[in-house]
Amino acid sequence: MAKALASGGIPTWSVIFPVAAVLILASLSPSSANGLGAIALFAALIFAVFAAVYHAEVIAHRVGEPFGTLVLAAAVTLIEASLIISLMLSDDGGNSTLARDTLFATVMIVLNGIVGLCVIVGGIKHGGQGFQVSGASAFLIVLITVATITLVIPVYTLSAAGPVFTSSQLILVSTVSLAAYGVFLFVQTVRHRDYFLPALGASDEELHMPPPTNRVTALSGVFLLVALAAVVLLAKTLSYPIESGVRHLGVAEPGALVGAIVASLVLLPEGVAAVQAARRDRLQTSLNLALGSGLASISLTIPAVAGVSLLLGKPFVLGLGSKEIVLLVLTFGISILTLGEGRTTVLHGAVHLVIFAVFAYLLIVP
Repeated sequence: MAKALASGGIPTWSVIFPVAAVLILASLSPSSANGLGAIALFAALIFAVFAAVYHAEVIAHRVGEPFGTLVLAAAVTLIEASLIISLMLSDDGGNSTLARDTLFATVMIVLNGIVGLCVIVGGIKHGGQGFQVSGASAFLIVLITVATITLVIPVYTLSAAGPVFTSSQLILVSTVSLAAYGVFLFVQTVRHRDYFLPALGASDEELHMPPPTNRVTALSGVFLLVALAAVVLLAKTLSYPIESGVRHLGVAEPGALVGAIVASLVLLPEGVAAVQAARRDRLQTSLNLALGSGLASISLTIPAVAGVSLLLGKPFVLGLGSKEIVLLVLTFGISILTLGEGRTTVLHGAVHLVIFAVFAYLLIVP
């Protein structure tokens, strides 16, 4: 990216990739998404992911931190909510647990998969990496609170049968989630912006490059939207062969596995960007991306899906099972320990990846 910024333009591949992804998507129907068709769709998805990461980095370099990491987080959250809602509406009879399974998978992928991979990649290349505890703590305080209220509390409420909220409870939880996220954004971007700023490493060439021009930034904004739209549409198209494949495997809980796969596809852009930042010894940026995506997913997707559920009368199950609650509590506890010291090692990353491996295995063998 540094060379492109220095030359005042954007590379050709970053324009061709999202356009190629859209063309491949348009030329293939969901019914043809098998065999070579599925391979073509996965290739298009990879094209779109790398293009989205590049253009998001251009915009982030222009607007600076922590605003830059909000760009990709907000965009991915919007398309994730759209994907969940579209699948809920298109599914025969409605999939009442899809939002819950996808959001739980998002938290596990972000806190264990992406954070663990970033920490271990950065640890192997740079040794221990530092970050600001105040910023990481702010993320975790809100994320743990909102996730517990939305995914755990429904199991113990008494007003409705089953792990669900009543209409009034859904409205309350949605309001609380939006309010908490709004306060967090105020803290992140205004009151305590310095908590989320990465240290300027002398070895990081990109940080010392001049910011892109308004023209380049505008072009990147357009192609970022194209690439992200391609990602979510490709993920939706691929959900059909994924569901078919999952059923063919005969797993006990196919819905949970489908939700995890869809969440993984949607989180690819942020995951790639976060790992790239860790390799450049910018763990703070990695954490801003990863934790920001998890927090935004919970805080913004729940109100969006709840609104559709209330308007259309679609069933909406939020409460997790006992196994998932244990994994969630373990993840939050280890995350507090990992992000509570201001410095990470390979050991921290390895432990998070172990938890992620257990989560992934239990999706197949519950």
